[in-house]
Amino acid sequence: MARMGDVLAGFHAAWEFESDSVLIRFERGIRTPKLFQTLGERRIPLEAIAAVTLTPGKRGTVVLHAVPRAGADPLMEAADGQLKEGSDPYRLVLPAERETLAEYYADELRGLLVEDAEPPERYLVSAPAAPLHFKAYDGKASFDGKSVSFRWFWTGASSAKWKAGDQSFPVAGLSGVEWRSPEVFEGHLRLLRREPAIAQPALADQDPAAVVFGLGYGPVHESLPFAASVLAAVRASGPAPVPAAAGPRRDPADIADRIRHLGELHQAGLVTDEEFTVKKAELLAEL
Repeated sequence: MARMGDVLAGFHAAWEFESDSVLIRFERGIRTPKLFQTLGERRIPLEAIAAVTLTPGKRGTVVLHAVPRAGADPLMEAADGQLKEGSDPYRLVLPAERETLAEYYADELRGLLVEDAEPPERYLVSAPAAPLHFKAYDGKASFDGKSVSFRWFWTGASSAKWKAGDQSFPVAGLSGVEWRSPEVFEGHLRLLRREPAIAQPALADQDPAAVVFGLGYGPVHESLPFAASVLAAVRASGPAPVPAAAGPRRDPADIADRIRHLGELHQAGLVTDEEFTVKKAELLAEL
């Protein structure tokens, strides 16, 4: 293995190779993705790595990627594949002339991976530490390590949320977290209840156990670490979280209204062609 303390520096980050882990330190600066700046550093144990790849990047670069094992990192579990490549904390972008050196470290790491390992029973990568908070479009979300609180804003909260009042959810009463990136249509953070008898509305803006995102509200670098911290606390509080049951099917008239609204956003240039196509397909699938 590479000597302990060896450092491979790339754009926005540097990897330090240790005997049982890789310590990823992120640079500070205006060009560094805000999520990296928020994380500061990330230590991934070798047992948490499922694969290591080295591929060509953009504009004369190569990308060294340590792929976390499923269930090893609460941040990546909460992200659920929604992070853009440039915001993936386990991708190290290097100049193409350093490809040979990167290949050396990639081979060294591959030689230490455990093949066909079972999903870990606990998170192997630490979650961002509480207390954490951020502003969503309809309220302020706070997490102190034991409970999640939502305090509604009169300028954004729905009447259903005002009627329910400000909310506090002990971690022990949750089964998981649903995070939908604010960089796509209808982003939100929803707390999933452990008690199956508690029905949750299909729409996040009607659910007192959810906050919704908007332009400038609930950005990835604030809401995703928050979701990961809550998710880690949920797993530590009891049995592994179970997938949420499918929500009730929506009324066809409601789907039609939302598609019309989506079309208006598309025509106004607020939604890209790709986002329009993906979201329309999602809405039609709910019929």
